[in-house]
Amino acid sequence: MRISTKGRYALRLMTDIAVHGQDGWVSLKDAAARQGISVKYLEQIAGILSRAGLLHSSRGAQGGYRLTRAPEEYPLGDILRLTEGDLAPVACLEGGENCCARCDTCATLDFWTGLYAAVQQYVNQYTLADLVRSQQEKEK
Repeated sequence: MRISTKGRYALRLMTDIAVHGQDGWVSLKDAAARQGISVKYLEQIAGILSRAGLLHSSRGAQGGYRLTRAPEEYPLGDILRLTEGDLAPVACLEGGENCCARCDTCATLDFWTGLYAAVQQYVNQYTLADLVRSQQEKEK
């Protein structure tokens, strides 16, 4: 499994907004400059996050983006699944029911299921607040 730039940049954008948006709106232009990411690409990512209800947006000179809730209420797994899709390591684990014809006899299925559970547990144990704390510590 490889997390694309969309997923990585979504985490960076959300962290940037959490750190810099405590007193108002964060412009994508400012976030893009701080993060070294193009405004166009951040517009695409911010659109996904806004449509999913993770960000509020406001137009105009004083507009921008801000979080819809506290950073502690954003599991990183939710952000990654939104931007990356299912984080399953193999196709037969994507979605709900395993429709693979070999699932009853597959020697590797338990391994993949365990890996998938470990990934889910790991990405869900961290929140945006953890990234904010890490960012603030690195800036000291």
